[in-house]
Amino acid sequence: MSLPEAVPFRAAGLLGPSWVRAIWAPIAGDKAAAPQSGRDERLDMFRGLALLMIFINHVPGTFYEGLTSRNFGFSDAAEAFVFMSGMASGLAYSNRFRTGSLWAATAKVWARARQLYFVHITITILSLAIFAAAAKWLGLGELLAKNNIAPLFQQPLGTMVGIPLLTHQLGYLNILPLYMTLLLVTPLLIIVGLRWPVPLALASVLLWAIAGEFRLNFPNFPNEGGWFFNPFSWQLVFVLGLLSGMAMKVGKRFIPYQPVLFGLAAAILVFTLIWMKVPPIGKAMNGTMGWFGSMGTPFYLIWFDKTFLTLPRLLHALALFYVLGHLPIMRTLAQSWIAAPFRLMGRQGLAVFAAGTVLSMALQVVKAPMDAHPLWDGLLLGGGLLFLVGLAWVLTKTAELSRAKAA
Repeated sequence: MSLPEAVPFRAAGLLGPSWVRAIWAPIAGDKAAAPQSGRDERLDMFRGLALLMIFINHVPGTFYEGLTSRNFGFSDAAEAFVFMSGMASGLAYSNRFRTGSLWAATAKVWARARQLYFVHITITILSLAIFAAAAKWLGLGELLAKNNIAPLFQQPLGTMVGIPLLTHQLGYLNILPLYMTLLLVTPLLIIVGLRWPVPLALASVLLWAIAGEFRLNFPNFPNEGGWFFNPFSWQLVFVLGLLSGMAMKVGKRFIPYQPVLFGLAAAILVFTLIWMKVPPIGKAMNGTMGWFGSMGTPFYLIWFDKTFLTLPRLLHALALFYVLGHLPIMRTLAQSWIAAPFRLMGRQGLAVFAAGTVLSMALQVVKAPMDAHPLWDGLLLGGGLLFLVGLAWVLTKTAELSRAKAA
């Protein structure tokens, strides 16, 4: 699953262990790659692309919404964001648990979780202010009934308690609470993963299945229900990313390239695309899934539910990560000038995500009285993208100047 170092597909390692052993190769195995030093530009590029698609999808009703990845497969940019967050955590923190103080290593991870919490609260307040201003001065009161804002007026005291407790989350502002929650348990995951990576992955799969089978989720308050991104389900994508990042850090691969597995993953992507884009096949497959449901098959194995990260979404996401991670051309593309804006955004992921989220809420206000139009939507989203790239460039240059002065 790791993004591999540049080695030909015919490398000697491909003729080694059996495919079963290779799929679940432990971190101690596979010595073909060199230890990861510095940034992997593919990770920055893919993270930047995910942030771009999240930004576009957070302004619903635009022409360009139909061009993002979710229109070509069961998964979307959210799965990519969580997987790459896990991978980045493995790259950034795992060595501290190998060689340093356990408490210092844990404190570093939890400091990041604390930062995510305050960023989430800040963008929530700013988003509420944007919609309140739209209702007060632009007469767009209908926006106060969207994005899970209505409970603030229906149950104000409970909602004001729920927001800081993360039990009430606005629409489109759900992913940072998930990320923060997963970071809180990341120290334990790394400790276990360093010694028992395969059992950790299997335990993660088991927890995912238990969450689906028993509808296990974090509770909401004051509304009923659970978190939109269920941590018990979404932890699986994060854990696989974390184990991949940990393996990359020492020059290994958690799930190395195998021709059979690569072909299977590619076939899943092609079949999913046909399912979604060829109506007769899509209708037949949806009917088949409905039949399985009527026969008692658990919903998390056949539905397309995002909250519980059901199997069709999960398989599509993992197949996509595996194929893209093992295409040598991706390294060349990630180093090209074409990918430079996405690399910049990926390097400043949290700032770009936070700014992009607030900006997308403002664009929802602008977009409210407008129909989809390629030109006007392009101007709105293009202007937002330029702002985000500019922000990432400024933050990157500022960091470079700070390092130069310190040196």
